[in-house]
Amino acid sequence: MSKSFSESYKAAGVDITAGYKSVELMKQHIAKTMVFGDTSDVGGFGGLFHLDLEGISEPVLVSGTDGVGTKLKLAFLLDKHDTVGIDCVAMCVNDIICVGAKPLFFLDYIACGKNYPEKIAQIVSGVAEGCVQSCSALIGGETAEMPGFYPEDEYDLAGFAVGVCDKSKVLDKESIRPGDVLIGLPSSGIHSNGFSLVRKVFDVENTDLGRHYDELGEKSLGETLLTPTKIYVKPMLSLFQHVTVKSVSHVTGGGFYENIPRSLPKGIGVKIRRSDVRVLPIFDILMKEGGIPERDMFNTYNMGVGMTAVVAPEDADEAIRVLHEAGEDAYVLGETVAAEEGGVTIC
Repeated sequence: MSKSFSESYKAAGVDITAGYKSVELMKQHIAKTMVFGDTSDVGGFGGLFHLDLEGISEPVLVSGTDGVGTKLKLAFLLDKHDTVGIDCVAMCVNDIICVGAKPLFFLDYIACGKNYPEKIAQIVSGVAEGCVQSCSALIGGETAEMPGFYPEDEYDLAGFAVGVCDKSKVLDKESIRPGDVLIGLPSSGIHSNGFSLVRKVFDVENTDLGRHYDELGEKSLGETLLTPTKIYVKPMLSLFQHVTVKSVSHVTGGGFYENIPRSLPKGIGVKIRRSDVRVLPIFDILMKEGGIPERDMFNTYNMGVGMTAVVAPEDADEAIRVLHEAGEDAYVLGETVAAEEGGVTIC
């Protein structure tokens, strides 16, 4: 038991003993991620990770960082804090997988107005679950109590992930040719982007988040909006083992029009038939309630497609088979075309 204690600091709004309790409560969740690598005990000045380079001749480290954004407002309103950590991990590791890398470890950062140890432990339980889903080790983090900067019942959450890839296996978008196949992997919902618009349309601070829409089935509006971001690491790693994947795009903020072109070379665009996009009901409801033009929807949200992959036509069937075996209801979303200005065409 630490003897560290400051009555003066506590009077200023920072209870360091609450921080110690938070660490103790989160250890049980962090332990679930330790099967993925030899790591140091939580609480030190730096997180250690034993890097196994077997089978990798020229290792390249790949990093990613992101946060959950204003989706956290839904967690505050619903007083549910055990899933936003999954979002935080997902936003980082899903970016890393787009390079062709395998995530290795993750660190989180939680800044709060007041450290409630049980709430912090709930947040970290979600982070740990995200790490388990992405085969990553949670090797460290930081909890900062910042009274006067954040309201007592609110917090911010961000993270940082590192992965590794053999240089020869880094995905090469320059190999894409017209006529290649664009495969779509379904999203679990809105994921973690565009929630400033979501909150405005549904006026979440002043509405009943427990209300139901027939299109959403048994889930309430609040539950649907808080559905965690899907983590695509395991199915994509399986895909890489069986098929030559030319590029991958994580469809986040900016939707189709911003993200898919990032995975295409100069002079190549993508053509998608609108009828082929399996749009989730929450997006139809959001578009109707907000009077949002469809193009704006496709330029803001994933619309039901959380990740895309480009493969040669002869590999498309095998790619979809592998993804189906991995639990992903993947399907042909479109095709690449010669286009001087590149970009995405939805017709």
